[in-house]
Amino acid sequence: MQFQIEKLIYGGDGLARMPADEQGRGKSVFVPFVLPGEQVEATLTEQRPGFARGRLDRVLTPAPDRVGPGCPYFTRCGGCHYQHIAYDAQLRFKSGILRETLRRTAKLELEQEIQVHAAEPWNYRNRTRLHLRHAPEFALGYHRLNSRELLPVETCPISSPLINQGIAALWKLGREGSVPENVHGLQFFADQDDAKLLVEAYVLPARKEKTHPTNSGLDGAPRSDGTVAAGAMSQFAGVLRGLLPQMVGVVVFAGAAVEDDLQPGTSLASLRPEAGPVFGEDSLVYHAVGQDYRVSAGAFFQTNRFLVEELARIATGTHMGRGALELYAGAGLFTALLARNFDQVIAVEASPHSFADLRRNVPHNVKCVRATTEAFLAERAVKLAPDLVVVDPPRAGLGGKTAEALCRMNTPRVTYVSCDPATLARDLRALLQSGFRVEQAHLVDMFPQTFHMETVLHLVR
Repeated sequence: MQFQIEKLIYGGDGLARMPADEQGRGKSVFVPFVLPGEQVEATLTEQRPGFARGRLDRVLTPAPDRVGPGCPYFTRCGGCHYQHIAYDAQLRFKSGILRETLRRTAKLELEQEIQVHAAEPWNYRNRTRLHLRHAPEFALGYHRLNSRELLPVETCPISSPLINQGIAALWKLGREGSVPENVHGLQFFADQDDAKLLVEAYVLPARKEKTHPTNSGLDGAPRSDGTVAAGAMSQFAGVLRGLLPQMVGVVVFAGAAVEDDLQPGTSLASLRPEAGPVFGEDSLVYHAVGQDYRVSAGAFFQTNRFLVEELARIATGTHMGRGALELYAGAGLFTALLARNFDQVIAVEASPHSFADLRRNVPHNVKCVRATTEAFLAERAVKLAPDLVVVDPPRAGLGGKTAEALCRMNTPRVTYVSCDPATLARDLRALLQSGFRVEQAHLVDMFPQTFHMETVLHLVR
């Protein structure tokens, strides 16, 4: 069928319409890899009562903003959605999608201009996770578009050059049979200079080993918790280090990977309480906003190596006061900046990996609390009156109970950092109803070539 694309929507697709029926306006049709104004030919792949989905077959009239993709796997790989769009147009469309989402869900008509912060459009990721397959032959890659099937990839243009060296090294070892067969996933994390690399390896459980937990160097006896074949992993870490001298360590996490609810860039290990064997270092030092941060395997840290500092400064602002509260503090990227402007900061984080780093990364005027945000606010919200609250929740957003508790808190300012405009808009409805208004709106393009966006809203009441 032929369709006229009306607009782009959050999620990467373009919106078109079926021919009008007896009920009036035609059913919505969602088609990927298109642009507003384009006439396209598409095959319907899914029909639902309220909408349909299509597969793009041919662009009949391309839009002026259409460009050639920068990756040979584009349209087959599920990682990128916007490589067919010129970068300045990506920013324009994202800004429009954010404004429309806030209007539709939060019933908010932004009075301010959205301040857009662009990124380098390629090689920006400092963290990349990949899946492995060992049979019928070795393969390393991402999931295919709208599938759990593995798409083998040998390069990733949105990942850093050092991470691409890691991908090449793994292909070499895999073809030589040097990757243990119980390894089903790997994640690379590079530092700010793209000079050092920490590797997380995700393995299927093997037989129990009765070895005493110890730490090791890359060439020494490994630490083992009895869940993996430590000897094979030690050998693998050693040969990988031979190809990648920039690698500081390999940390093993045992169990099946569950990724669907992770925000972009989040470590798979954040879903697991403890790391397994460690070969070399279990953390990386990341320098940002004038200080060094320890980021351990399994801890969350921002993914765009070109915008880490800019996001931190936008999120913390220039406000000063006696007290600030940060929820979902992670490894302390924002916390350390808040501590420079406030007499005391309370930082709340639930992940054991991130919390250990948080305590190490922040100065003495920060009180670190290990708890879920919901549990912390349920107990402390009415007792606190901070000058500023900063929240940076995962993709799922705050949720009803947390948003309501935040509304009841005696605070004049809230900064909401979001990686999902849909959940941001949902939470924002409660905040606006409690008397907050938007003072500033920022779109920080942490994820070029994808539909994902980072939003920072400064709210006052």
